[in-house]
Amino acid sequence: MKKFDVSLVIPAYNEGRSIEKTLKLIEQIDDLKIEVLIVVDSEKDSTLKSANKLKKRNTKLMVQTYGGGPSNAIRFGIDHSKADCIVVMMSDGSDDARVIPQLVNLIDRGVAVACASRYMSGGQQIGGPRLKKFLSRTAGKILFTFAGIGTHDPTNSFKAYSKEFIKSVDIESRSGFEIGIELISKAHRMNLPIAEIPTIWLDRSTGSSNFRLFKWLPDYMHWFFFCFGPNFKGEKI
Repeated sequence: MKKFDVSLVIPAYNEGRSIEKTLKLIEQIDDLKIEVLIVVDSEKDSTLKSANKLKKRNTKLMVQTYGGGPSNAIRFGIDHSKADCIVVMMSDGSDDARVIPQLVNLIDRGVAVACASRYMSGGQQIGGPRLKKFLSRTAGKILFTFAGIGTHDPTNSFKAYSKEFIKSVDIESRSGFEIGIELISKAHRMNLPIAEIPTIWLDRSTGSSNFRLFKWLPDYMHWFFFCFGPNFKGEKI
């Protein structure tokens, strides 16, 4: 019998004021066995002290050793996860934890990547920088319409992955949150099933975002154009 239904990987950077809210939302999910992996870059990160107040038996606070940045934190969490389904979500309370069971259900049914979509019918994005919102929405429209990718919101980090799929690819991202579009572009090129469910994203209520749009934009663009390549067969992509 499997120990966990899902491993929840949460990269964090000084989210001492937000992580408690996120963990309380996760606690409300009572129909799944959840392993929570909170991954930070340093032992001095304020997230650790706050998360310790609400730490449960299946919650692990981890200082990653792969190098700084969100992608490295996510890779570290994935490599130390135990479940066959991995969900990546943010630590700032912007993601709606209540949809996690739906994402897990899609992976259990055979989907390689299940996306929480802000831009499909029934989804919504409330708040956040206008330029970032415009770019992500536009990228989603183009990739859905012209590349045939199976989601309207490929840039959203809130996704579930089959561990079998994760093991079949080489993760190349080493800096920002582009790891999400990298993995979905590779699933698309491998002709694997991608699904989405609507979600409502709310801008953080405390603290400030660590998202570096212009620093990470070239990496996003690389994987954006990668989506338009032919189906891939053979070695690891």
